[in-house]
Amino acid sequence: MSNSNPVSSSAAADPVSPLQIDYYTDLLCVWAWIAQRQIDEMKQQWGSQVQLRNHYTDIFGDVPGRMANQWKEKGGYGGFADHVQHSAAPYDNAPVHPELWRRVRPSSSFPAHLLLKACLLSSDVSTESEAEANTEALALALRQAFFVDALDISDSKVLMAIAERAGLKPAALQAEIDSGRAAAAVMADYQKARQQQVKGSPSWVMNDGRQTLYGNIGYRVLHANIEEQLRHPEVEACWC
Repeated sequence: MSNSNPVSSSAAADPVSPLQIDYYTDLLCVWAWIAQRQIDEMKQQWGSQVQLRNHYTDIFGDVPGRMANQWKEKGGYGGFADHVQHSAAPYDNAPVHPELWRRVRPSSSFPAHLLLKACLLSSDVSTESEAEANTEALALALRQAFFVDALDISDSKVLMAIAERAGLKPAALQAEIDSGRAAAAVMADYQKARQQQVKGSPSWVMNDGRQTLYGNIGYRVLHANIEEQLRHPEVEACWC
């Protein structure tokens, strides 16, 4: 990872108007789990100069269908399990449980996405940024439960237990799910992903949708793109 310092205050964006990045992931995606370390580094380096807006996209919404359509000729669940282990192997800071996709086979990422939107909507904190921070912490807890502890995060009971351990109120979360508001918020993310032509997880969308980084990119690439966005005025987007 880059050790470069962020741009100086004179060249950076106005601190009250941070660079906004729409960040799309699927909770069951191993590449988003690996990219978590890049997100941590980005926040440490850029701080309030960058605002990450978390969204969720439908990659593993129908796991049985995905396995049948994309992995039937490549070993099914076993072949996909091998793929996940091979993908994560070079990254010591992104451990993956050996039983993932062999014994533990979530049916869908939608229930986890639903819970995260319920968390965002039900939060009783005073500011939107605090609500987003709480939801981001829950997302990390869910990813750790899945990838490290091999818990099935498509199971509603498992999800609520994780949320309760995180200090959240299951009744408040369930109320948002029962009302349909959480489902509407998830579908809004899915539709936004299609509008911004998001191809997969993880995806970083910058500059009002003009620039997208997708997949397993190195931190230096992410750093260079953020630095470029912060250094140059928005009028440059008007070049022909």
